[in-house]
Amino acid sequence: MKFTKMHGLGNDYVYVSLFTERVENAGKLSASISDRHRGVGSDGLILIAPSRTCDVRMEMYNSDGSRAEMCGNGIRCVAKYAVEHGLAGGPELTIETDAGVKRAQCRFEAGRVVAVRIDMGEPALAPSSLPCTLPGNRIVDHPVEIGGQAYRITCVSMGNPHAVVFVPNPADLDLSVIGPRFENAPCFPQRTNTHFVRVDSPAHVTMRTWERGAGATQACGTGACAVAVASSLNGLTRRAITATLPGGDLELEWADDGRVYMTGPAVEVFSGDWPDDGARPAAP
Repeated sequence: MKFTKMHGLGNDYVYVSLFTERVENAGKLSASISDRHRGVGSDGLILIAPSRTCDVRMEMYNSDGSRAEMCGNGIRCVAKYAVEHGLAGGPELTIETDAGVKRAQCRFEAGRVVAVRIDMGEPALAPSSLPCTLPGNRIVDHPVEIGGQAYRITCVSMGNPHAVVFVPNPADLDLSVIGPRFENAPCFPQRTNTHFVRVDSPAHVTMRTWERGAGATQACGTGACAVAVASSLNGLTRRAITATLPGGDLELEWADDGRVYMTGPAVEVFSGDWPDDGARPAAP
């Protein structure tokens, strides 16, 4: 099976084109191929498939094998792959996802796609859209107790669930401890992605992410979009901001049309072959 390793701001995935390859058990393949010691190493697996309604379809699996609805960094790489590998004409294309149809606009340098702007759609704030069991029509600056500690959270769905927590300095947090507590909190029956954010100015934030099913990652595109919405809802920033993540910067805008637009890089690292059974021998 042929694959391609790609990343957006260090949020890396293994990509397989179902135009030419066949995958029998995507969850099992994702868990094995994502292993950073015995596999290719990635935050998960993304399949690029034919679509009846769009240029291509994106199917995403976390590194633990669970299915996810969307990935902002991943979809930029899907757009780059589709254009550069002849699956779509570009520079504009549509991508079908489990979170709806997303529109991508590619930016070129020397004939290569170096950055992609994605229309991520309108954020959803109703607790049922996440889902989340906390009361109210929306969860903005809401008090909650997680792991015996008191926090104030803002929840946003970008087709997948996000909890945003504003803190003095995200670098001070032990994500390996606090991240799983949020991800598996009872108020999130389908788990959640969590982002810890410092507001640096009305136009800039710094954030760290714990992703559902993947753990700490270098970047989270849908999460950065959720942070832009949450920061604006709390009156902390403008509607257009730069978010600095461990892997780099994303440009975000919660526009007047109610939709969130994200712009960032997409990088192809290498391609290779994976055994047809999609699994590596178990550790002794």
